[in-house]
Amino acid sequence: MMIRDMGRIAFLQLQDTQGKIQAVIQEGETPEEVKKLVKKYVDTGDFLGIKGPLFRTKRGELSVMVQEATILGKSILPLPEKWHGLKDKEERYRRRYLDLMMNPEVKEVFIKREKIIESIRKTMKEKGFHEVETPYLQTVYGGAEARPFKTHLNALNIDLFLSISPELYLKRLIVGGFEKVFTIARNFRNEGIDRSHNPEFSMMEIYQAYADYNDMMSLTEELYENACITANGTTTVKINDKEISFKKPWKRMTMAEAIKKHAKIDVMKSSVEELKKIISKERIESKGNTWGYYVMALFEHYCEDKIIQPTFITDHPKESTPLCKAHRKDKSGKIIERFEPFCIGMELANAYSELNDPAEQRKLLEEQQKKLTSGDEEANPMDEDFINAIEVGMPPTGGLGIGIDRMMILLTEQESIRDVIAFPFMKPEVREEVKSKEKG
Repeated sequence: MMIRDMGRIAFLQLQDTQGKIQAVIQEGETPEEVKKLVKKYVDTGDFLGIKGPLFRTKRGELSVMVQEATILGKSILPLPEKWHGLKDKEERYRRRYLDLMMNPEVKEVFIKREKIIESIRKTMKEKGFHEVETPYLQTVYGGAEARPFKTHLNALNIDLFLSISPELYLKRLIVGGFEKVFTIARNFRNEGIDRSHNPEFSMMEIYQAYADYNDMMSLTEELYENACITANGTTTVKINDKEISFKKPWKRMTMAEAIKKHAKIDVMKSSVEELKKIISKERIESKGNTWGYYVMALFEHYCEDKIIQPTFITDHPKESTPLCKAHRKDKSGKIIERFEPFCIGMELANAYSELNDPAEQRKLLEEQQKKLTSGDEEANPMDEDFINAIEVGMPPTGGLGIGIDRMMILLTEQESIRDVIAFPFMKPEVREEVKSKEKG
């Protein structure tokens, strides 16, 4: 990592995954051929094997007096300049190999990531869940509101989609007799890139027969608490000078209660027309013109960024998903048994008491297909095989999806999803000579 040649003596700093150590080349102590090899042919960035006795310098620094040396690998490009290092964020993400080499704290983030995933698996196995795999290449996508990536299978001359969610396949396993399943999978969504979004990301999805969204809330708390302790030795982290506690139980609040608290609007007593007036007056964007769409728009506008400590936002409007049961205590038919936990303004997970009524499921997916045909690119397509599975019979089921990368942002105290994905998506670089040719 560094060479300091002072004539009769030279100091080298060597670094590997276990740490750093100083090597010393000294006239009268180091054989002449070894001294010549190191001084003439070794540069910063090279991989160097050395052998010699350990000793401490006058300053007490542990060092190796070099007796033998072998060049194990040659670096022909210079490392980033020592004092300024690799500071540019874009450059760090694009050249993660240099980022890891020059900023050892970055490696610790990914070591923590590994520990967190191990903790998740341990918790799930202790609770009797089976880890399974689902296809990434699908003829029909579904399970979330998102635009898919499309590809083509030459062997069968058919178009395929990259998975936006493993949900519908996991539910097929529940139909088949598995009572507790989970997967940690890659999802691919053709959407924007920002602090909490990457087109390719990690998601854990969980399904448990004879459970509901209340059970999924308890499981979410436990997974986060255990993972936080595993990574940090405590249930708290510090983000933007705020101490965030993941110790269970977390606060619970219905979406209507959150809007009433932060916007002073009682949506449960408001008509569609009244909510429409507020939406229009405040120029708030809404995906639709029903009571439920207006409620979701008001929550996103007034509430999301005000939720700092982990909080379950429960009882969403039925328009928010076609895959969830109606709320057992709501006679209006407006509310479903769904929750999303939020923390520092970011959604962490999504869970339902899963819809298992085949007639209702068909009706809702047919409505989604109409939206898709009408131009809503994030609507779910009709999946006849999935409907067939539900018609065979699915037990009451609780389902939960947890964003693994967002969990990492919080538990490793980072700023962005790109800080916790080793190789986040980056726009390809265009070299200057290519730009010149294009202009010409």
